[in-house]
Amino acid sequence: QVQLVESGGGVVQAGGSLRLSCAASGSIFSINGMGWYRQAPGKQREWVAHILSGGMTNYADSVKDRFTISRDNAQNTVYLQMDSLKPEDTAVYYCNARLKIKSYRPAQDYWGQGTQVTVSS
Repeated sequence: QVQLVESGGGVVQAGGSLRLSCAASGSIFSINGMGWYRQAPGKQREWVAHILSGGMTNYADSVKDRFTISRDNAQNTVYLQMDSLKPEDTAVYYCNARLKIKSYRPAQDYWGQGTQVTVSS
């Protein structure tokens, strides 16, 4: 089975940095893209950033120029470098991958368990 495991969350002072990692493992045929979402208490889950297998990236306006997404395709790993963190960035961050487990099956979304990021003021 496919598993996505996040790491790197924690508590950081406003203005500080964290780097999140997410490794996908299991029976994976191909990965279309990987990305990050976050959900703050009482808020809807929102998209943060994603990266396609070819390297194209996109960011939510709220994190553009502060966060950087990257990936290691050989290791099926995606990273999120978060700089200039703000208290508003506090949320549970979830890793997402759209992938195929079989060549003849449609791609589906898989999710990690989430990692807590807390930014103190």
